[in-house]
Amino acid sequence: MFLKGKNLSRTDLDWGSIGSYSDPVVNGAKDIVTLDVMLLPGMGHNFHKHPKQEEVIYVLEGTVEQWVGQEKQILEPGDAAFIPTDMVHASFNIGDSNAKVLAILGPAVGETGYEVEEVGDQSPWNTLR
Repeated sequence: MFLKGKNLSRTDLDWGSIGSYSDPVVNGAKDIVTLDVMLLPGMGHNFHKHPKQEEVIYVLEGTVEQWVGQEKQILEPGDAAFIPTDMVHASFNIGDSNAKVLAILGPAVGETGYEVEEVGDQSPWNTLR
């Protein structure tokens, strides 16, 4: 199956948008979820975790403040982060234009393939930024 980026269905969020190239809904994927994530300037996906999934975040465009646990790195195009299962992480666009990342998670979990537990309002995550 081929998926053209210009035809990708996107979900708009207050911090950006997400489109899926691979998940149980889009193409019946069972083991891998691949997301095209756009972060608006100054915005980000706050601290969260995926209790049953590993993730790789690969920066395509922009400058991203990436947190893995309590460790922070600034990532630019071509840089990536690996997030182990159940590890708290966050991604924030610290640039002046949109940032784009490719998020790859596995295995697919639940009906949509992607489950997330938000923890940004909990200690210590609510004090790190």
